[in-house]
Amino acid sequence: MRVAIIGAGPAGLVACKSFLENADGAFPFDPVVFEQEDAVGGTFRYRSYENATLVSSKQLTSFSDFRLPLDHPDHLTLPEYCDYLEAYSTHFKLWDRIWLRHKVLQISRHPQGGHIVEFVRCKADGQWDAVSEQLHVAYVVMCTGLHVVPSYPAIPGIEHVGASSITSDKTRTFHSVDYKRRDQLAGRRVMVLGTGETGMDLAYESVKAGAKEVVLCSRAGFLSFPKALNDFMIFGFKFESDNPVPIDSLITNLGESTYVHPWIAQAHLRWFISDAVLKKVLWFLTGTQAGCNQWVGELEPERLGRAYVFLNKSHKAMPYINRPFRKRFWALDYMTRYIDPQEDSPPQTDFAVDLAPFPSHITADGRVHFPLSKRKDAVRIAGRDVRPDIVVYATGYTQKFGLFNPADGYPAASDADMRNVVRSGDQSVAFIGFVRPGVGAIPPIAEMQSLFYIALLKGKVQQPLSPPHYHLLVKETARIKYGVDHSTYMSTLARDIGAAPGLWELWWRYGTHVLVCYCFGAAFTSFYRLVGPCVSPTAPHVVKTEIWETITRRGILGNAVMGLIPMVFYLALSGLALFAEYFMRLVRLTD
Repeated sequence: MRVAIIGAGPAGLVACKSFLENADGAFPFDPVVFEQEDAVGGTFRYRSYENATLVSSKQLTSFSDFRLPLDHPDHLTLPEYCDYLEAYSTHFKLWDRIWLRHKVLQISRHPQGGHIVEFVRCKADGQWDAVSEQLHVAYVVMCTGLHVVPSYPAIPGIEHVGASSITSDKTRTFHSVDYKRRDQLAGRRVMVLGTGETGMDLAYESVKAGAKEVVLCSRAGFLSFPKALNDFMIFGFKFESDNPVPIDSLITNLGESTYVHPWIAQAHLRWFISDAVLKKVLWFLTGTQAGCNQWVGELEPERLGRAYVFLNKSHKAMPYINRPFRKRFWALDYMTRYIDPQEDSPPQTDFAVDLAPFPSHITADGRVHFPLSKRKDAVRIAGRDVRPDIVVYATGYTQKFGLFNPADGYPAASDADMRNVVRSGDQSVAFIGFVRPGVGAIPPIAEMQSLFYIALLKGKVQQPLSPPHYHLLVKETARIKYGVDHSTYMSTLARDIGAAPGLWELWWRYGTHVLVCYCFGAAFTSFYRLVGPCVSPTAPHVVKTEIWETITRRGILGNAVMGLIPMVFYLALSGLALFAEYFMRLVRLTD
């Protein structure tokens, strides 16, 4: 059974490994990975830039059975992550399956079943072969990712950027995909379009590069959190950690993603309650509930929370963005305060990044005009004469599937109604890695999606599928609709394939230590390799060492506040819902 996997990023590699690992006599999977570049890594290698790091932790991002050393820093640089992917390919003997410098031209349906993949090889001189080849496969797995085709929103007059500049440099506008080094921004008046994690990175990099001016434009705001919580001061006492806990490892399993009554899941009560509590905690600790120490760029109230948006964990630029707006009564500041990094605070620097709305247009003299509104950033920027000599589009990417023959009725990722992996009735085509978690990482999701897809092909997925209560809550008109809650989505896939462990089963097979780790740990993929069809012999050791270490790093207070209290509360909610359900059944029986 030939399987064509398109793309050798993390999703493609873990899909290949999963197919090889689960091949048997009835399903002799024979995967091959097509990659047009000359190395594995995908976006992490070819759309990276200096000083870029993963905002998801190593604990969450690493694949379930190939972990990084305990003493490795929590967050990898992009070159380190590419090295990790190469080591993963070596460890699981994938290189013979990875066809580098092979470009897919078109995928078509074969009249007798399966698919024809037409491709060309890259010759030694770097040119693509003029003669294409074909491969007949049973299954196609798209792993090209969300970040391939740059998106360029239309801005009237964008061609006038730099009209007032005296520099002869012709590079006036470019997409973040083409940003590589700080010297591209040094000494320039920079305007960055977009306040996602890349936009935030570029604003910070502009400051550090010595840009003359930095304007950061936001469509509708953002929700900012550091990837690991920095230090706080309470009544003059500094609470600091030399090894802060990554925030993506703070959400616990029990009551949050497992043992949740369907009514509670459907109503998303856990998300709404945790958002409400978190806002109050943030206000107490930082003085604002718009985000963690976020004084401007707040989202609309109806979109403020983990239930609605992607958490922006590129936090380094926030001291510069906050500077013109942070105003708090001194007594409250003495009571509680979030401590910014010293290198980004006065007296080391008083530079400010100017937050602004998205431009409405640019006039012939190079001046940027912004729409009027009551937003704090809009009011402040309205009186400014902004004439950038360089504009960087940090506006994300669009999904296009031009490899499929349009005459053959192939689905797009948005058509994948079965757990966002396949379209009902067309299980020979899968999309792996085409969802994005609000807080989490795509690589471990891709691993669970691969295991789900293989189980689906083998007829081992529990059907009918339960309702999908894992999507982030967005309007029908939203530009991005592929957001999911990481822990809810992961646990849902695990239940579908029979890999979600029960508490009694865990205790009976592995003991109290693993049971406690599962209850207090986040939705790490290794938990779903303890039982079910994909048991890994390394999973118990990973749980008892690396995952246990993330739990103990929270401390007693952290585990009480972030673990035990919400755990008991959410279990009580589900218990009440279960009682109500049984009561209603009894009433119906007596009628």
